[in-house]
Amino acid sequence: MTWHVAEEDLRAYARGELAAPLLWSADTHLAACAECRALLAGVTDPVVLGAGWERLDAELDVPRPGWLESLLTRVGVADHTARLLAATPVLRRSWLAAVVFLLLVTVGAVHTTESPTLFLALAPLLPLVGVALSYGPALDPTYEMTVVAPTHGFRLLMIRTLAVLVAGLGLNGLATLALPGYGLRALAWLLPALALTATGLALTPRLGPVLAPSLVGGAWIAVLLAAQAVQQANTDALAPFTAAGQGVAGAVTALGAGLLFLLRDRFDLFNGSAA
Repeated sequence: MTWHVAEEDLRAYARGELAAPLLWSADTHLAACAECRALLAGVTDPVVLGAGWERLDAELDVPRPGWLESLLTRVGVADHTARLLAATPVLRRSWLAAVVFLLLVTVGAVHTTESPTLFLALAPLLPLVGVALSYGPALDPTYEMTVVAPTHGFRLLMIRTLAVLVAGLGLNGLATLALPGYGLRALAWLLPALALTATGLALTPRLGPVLAPSLVGGAWIAVLLAAQAVQQANTDALAPFTAAGQGVAGAVTALGAGLLFLLRDRFDLFNGSAA
């Protein structure tokens, strides 16, 4: 090798001031020339070299974003919010696949029995379970990180709840499209789903993230069983899916949302006691 990078160019290279095309030539040459690499080490400021290694170490230590985090950042979601959402357990492929499978089975059962009651009973429970799995020390594997995050506990909860609702209600909505013969009646799960989720969240600061949704889900099943027991022979719709039942679900949703707003500061106290 008869050509070497000039010492002046090496100094500029070390300072990050060498411009192309000399920069490209220097890069290629330094990869093959030990003599120039040794000279570069001699002319490089130790402080600058140390800072460069620190930046390299920091870059190597940064976790690579997954597909969901990358997608969220591309659509304009802030980096820290995207990372928080990507760590939400029910936004993982395994949970989403399980929900899709359950909905497909339920829709198939509806076509077999020629009644949407099973689907209408199940669909409101999925968002409730999804929110429960996304918050709390017993079920969330990233709970410790969210506790020490410099963010209001209620805001963290709302971010994840909104994400879970978008995913859960979206999948329920797609399943509803597979029941075109029932018209608007196939959407009777929507208000109960919001009512159950809002009530479960409102009870969480007092009962905890496991007991609260469990009791709400159990109460929903009890209401359905009671409605079936008193169902009139001239109608095939259970009371929660009639106009009056939908009105009650809407009122419960508004009441639960109001209580949740009033109790928003208790989620920080809940975090501290649970941690």
